[in-house]
Amino acid sequence: MFDDLKPHLAELRKRLAISVIALLVMFLISFHYYEPLLNWISQPLNDALALVAKTSTNAAKGMTTTTQIGGTFFVAIKVSFFAAFLGALPIILSQIWLFVAPGLYANEKKMMIPIVLGGTVMFLVGGAFAYYVVTPFGFQYLIGFGSASFVPMINVEDYIDFFTKIMLGFGLAFELPVLCYFLALLGLIDDKAMIGFFRYAVVLIFIVAAILTPPDVLTQLLMAIPLVILYGLSILIVRMVNPAPKEEPTSQEDEEETID
Repeated sequence: MFDDLKPHLAELRKRLAISVIALLVMFLISFHYYEPLLNWISQPLNDALALVAKTSTNAAKGMTTTTQIGGTFFVAIKVSFFAAFLGALPIILSQIWLFVAPGLYANEKKMMIPIVLGGTVMFLVGGAFAYYVVTPFGFQYLIGFGSASFVPMINVEDYIDFFTKIMLGFGLAFELPVLCYFLALLGLIDDKAMIGFFRYAVVLIFIVAAILTPPDVLTQLLMAIPLVILYGLSILIVRMVNPAPKEEPTSQEDEEETID
């Protein structure tokens, strides 16, 4: 049994090695440009601090700080790794597909490019939605809440962790149509099954949104509502790829048609 697994383990090791090398190369490049990357990541926070400062005296003193001696260095590493993951994402997805592809039919293997491109694009769309829509509202609400009584002193390490969690959460959540397309391609789901699961999916979506977003209703809704829409889009995609078989008429209906 172990001998049968050796080729698969060797292939898995090869795909992991290529993914790690791609990640390391992108990390070195990103680390060289960590300052503009950090400025880009910090922009939503700075905008929120400036906006809240207009309505609160204490908020005018708000600033971003670090509590560690090497805080800036570790922040640069986190920012570079996050950017490296985004840059290496197409290669990582392609390696995952190449590992799975040998077990698929020839016509299914042709779907490599659409799945890799679609997965990359949807992840970036989810990240862009988080950056340009969710974080401005979310940060303004969270920082502004209680700012009249407390001075916001934002720890940059905590902010980077907070920011990357939101970006990765939305990026992964927006992979739903690509995942459904892949499962439909394998014949594991059809549109009828997804329609029947819709009520449970809505509950799961709100649970996932509560886990992946800050503890405020606004941000959770900003994730949950697009996911519900994406679930509906996924049903249409699955219907085109693997539609449910049409139900055959019952014997009673056949007899009525014969009599007519």
